Amino acid sequence: MSIRAVVWDVDDTLFDYTTADRVGMRGHLAAEGLLDGYATVEQALARWRNITDQQWARFSAGEVSFEDQRRERIRVFLGERLTDNEADAWFQRYMTHYETAWALFPDVLPALDALAASHRHAVLSNSSLTVQDRKLRRLGVHDRFEVILCAAELGVSKPEAGAFLAACEALELAPHQVAYVGDHPEIDGRGAADAGLLSVWIDRDGTQTSGDAPEGRHRIASLAELPAILGSDTRFGAPSTFR
Repeated sequence: MSIRAVVWDVDDTLFDYTTADRVGMRGHLAAEGLLDGYATVEQALARWRNITDQQWARFSAGEVSFEDQRRERIRVFLGERLTDNEADAWFQRYMTHYETAWALFPDVLPALDALAASHRHAVLSNSSLTVQDRKLRRLGVHDRFEVILCAAELGVSKPEAGAFLAACEALELAPHQVAYVGDHPEIDGRGAADAGLLSVWIDRDGTQTSGDAPEGRHRIASLAELPAILGSDTRFGAPSTFR
């Protein structure tokens, strides 16, 4: 049976999170006078990203809430015992810098336009609905998706099959009728494939691995390749650069 819907990851798939986070944190640390403690700006940014990854893993494992992983990132980074209110205030100051750098990847709108008539669309993110709903509205694509699901509200995170199956259930489609597009080879790529969805891993910079994606996953470098994988009758599309 053909693919009838596409479920999308958000950060670093639709939204250029890595660039926005780097630009926003660089501006925030400069404004807070926190760069003097590091040899280079890159060293400070690398430490923030490592701490973010560690705390995000705790959230994904169900050890802490979405809000608490955010607060712990700040406490560990600063090495201070901040109250919840103090940590929240610090993060809000960062957000003013971060949001100025929000942008979709250039290939997102052409892909959504090309698939608008042929496929239904939804979002499944390992974030919170409050965060992603606001982000998608600000980026002007919220109305493109009929369902938006996030781990904080679902109570289950990718790569667990339950997260992917919840998206299929919300669309009232079987897993084999749904494609999932995400940027992480394991959390998105393997998770979707193991749950029975058509798995599309977008690897824009080609730095993850060499060669083709493992069995059960399609690897693409641009969303321009997606319609061809889905078998869409559209002039928009490009052959895979990894074949």
